[in-house]
Amino acid sequence: MVTKAEESQLSRLESQVENGGGGAWEYLCLVRKLKVRRSDKVVKHGLLILNDRKQRSALGPDEWTLYEQVAVAAMDCQCLDVAKECVKALQQKFPGSKRVGRLEAMLLEAKGAWVEAEKAYSSLLEDNPFDQVVQKRRIAMEKARGNISVAIDYLNKYLEIFMADHDAWRELAEIYISLQMYKQAAFCYEELILAQPTIPLYHLAYADVLYTLGGLENIQAAKKYYASTIDLTGGKNTRAIYGICLCRSAIANLSKTRNKDEKESEIASLAAQALEKDYKYRASDKLPLLTSALKSLKLSS
Repeated sequence: MVTKAEESQLSRLESQVENGGGGAWEYLCLVRKLKVRRSDKVVKHGLLILNDRKQRSALGPDEWTLYEQVAVAAMDCQCLDVAKECVKALQQKFPGSKRVGRLEAMLLEAKGAWVEAEKAYSSLLEDNPFDQVVQKRRIAMEKARGNISVAIDYLNKYLEIFMADHDAWRELAEIYISLQMYKQAAFCYEELILAQPTIPLYHLAYADVLYTLGGLENIQAAKKYYASTIDLTGGKNTRAIYGICLCRSAIANLSKTRNKDEKESEIASLAAQALEKDYKYRASDKLPLLTSALKSLKLSS
């Protein structure tokens, strides 16, 4: 995650470079370090350095790092001729390199040569099954092709090896949700909460999935996770507060002890009041819509 200080430094350097103030190499190094997506600018300023023999030779061994950075950025921008030239330079310098082989496969993918790219990725994984970049590229390629079931299979196999990759768990959960496979998505969020219990986003997403699954037990659990989201955000998550209201209404409709739990009613009432206060402050023009919604949930007079 990029910090505010790093983001500020990046913006300052980017403005400086764009306005001809120099510092292109420092900017490119920072983009690479922070792993941010600035493909068009990487291609623009990276090529200026690579096409200037004096600047290029001054980089020393980092020259080849820049060739790789520009190649990937050029593929992202569909500047395939630029990418091809960069990969060619790397092939000549490092013949037989697996790292360059990965770039060759990515170039095939960028061209839309799916079958050839799949063969290239599979060959690389035979040599090194633990290559995370290749595994992720293969998953991304299948998603781009619309082969979602294959992408799910690859993601599950990937997570068998790299269980601590939280981004992969989240991606898998989102794919399952898009396919309305909510039980499988719930499992992914359970893994994320176990690994990073203080991140409110995971609690909120898990609560949404449980509420969508429905049934008294799931909705009661969803209410708890909406509550934990509110706790983790210091009471500032409007969506979680509204989730409490929805859960309270659903539980009242499903439970045989409808409206008998005074504590539950009080919590729901407090959540409704918090929502109304929030809307008055941030979106007063939408307050009538909220009031109408709360009335339909029997949480407002």
